Amino acid sequence: MSLLERLNTDMKQAMKNKEKDRLTTIRMVKASLQNEAIKFGKQELSEEEELTVLSREVKQRKDSLQEFEKAGRQDLVEKIQTELKHVEVYMPQQLSEEEVTAIVKEAIAETGAASKADMGRVMAVLMPKVKGKADGSLVNKLVQQHLS
Repeated sequence: MSLLERLNTDMKQAMKNKEKDRLTTIRMVKASLQNEAIKFGKQELSEEEELTVLSREVKQRKDSLQEFEKAGRQDLVEKIQTELKHVEVYMPQQLSEEEVTAIVKEAIAETGAASKADMGRVMAVLMPKVKGKADGSLVNKLVQQHLS
């Protein structure tokens, strides 16, 4: 079942169950996917493109969450946390820090990186492997640790 089909099924279920927050979030994600398809002039996105859109949605919500927490807007924090929970359901299983560390070490060995100056090369090899499965800031932090 494609992501769009899954979203449609879940959207119908949310309507039946009168889950307003979940329905709103699913509609936003679905709209983002459709906008991306229009942008690329396609009928359907590939799984990788769908994953990119989902990752962007999660990142936007995490960024918003931090900003709202700094501003002390607890009402918006709760709303964003709920949205984030609903969006993360569609993301692939996240890698543990140990798994990411192993992949980082492998990428460093593969590129022959020796210092932080080689970080770009390592990230270019690494990011396609962990796309959507690990938080970019965690990956960045681990690469910096292993290159210093």
